[in-house]
Amino acid sequence: MLLKKWEDIPEFMRNKEVKRYYDILNQKRISLIMKRIFDIVMSFLLCIILSPILIIISIWIKIDSKGPIFYRQERITQYGKTFRIFKFRTMVVNADQIGSLVTTQNDSRITKVGEKIRKCRLDEIPQVFNILKGDMSFVGTRPEVKKYVEAYTNEMKATLLLPAGVTSLASIRYRDEDEMIKQGTDKGKSVDDAYIEEVLPKKMKFNLEYLNHFNITKDVSLCVKTII
Repeated sequence: MLLKKWEDIPEFMRNKEVKRYYDILNQKRISLIMKRIFDIVMSFLLCIILSPILIIISIWIKIDSKGPIFYRQERITQYGKTFRIFKFRTMVVNADQIGSLVTTQNDSRITKVGEKIRKCRLDEIPQVFNILKGDMSFVGTRPEVKKYVEAYTNEMKATLLLPAGVTSLASIRYRDEDEMIKQGTDKGKSVDDAYIEEVLPKKMKFNLEYLNHFNITKDVSLCVKTII
């Protein structure tokens, strides 16, 4: 979880906008260590506590539709590293090939079970495995696909200083982002363009503010708010 030396950070991130956030986080090394310890302990406990739910949902998905239980899409995390995210599959097989990389209202690719577990965000539970591995954290910027990361401004790249997260203030505020995407498509934009131009900039304001005021207490608070 500790930050790399500035000169060791990937070149595409080394700009003056990112450096400002780097200097802020570099002063909070103890909090970063505590953040990783919290992630390891809580993800391990949740793997045990939530195992019955994981099993029940897995069986439910297999009964409902053909295909794997988990959805393993490539996402981007700390320093631009690529990893494969764990999520319960909520869409038909090969959904990425027959539509946009983001979902919209009344998306026909979503399965019956998928629609139900998405409403309660239960599809996100398997990400405790990603947290335990170190690819993600409980709190942080949601991991995007490469296509959307390539659309980041210089300042947005600062969010890659820390691991991607399961939740964040942006995730809570924009939990119904498909409505915003619909507003963009109503203006004649494609789904991808609507997300990049309408949703991403708004979410990133909260993600960058999180870097400015990061501390472990706020992480725990955001986890509680997410559950509520």
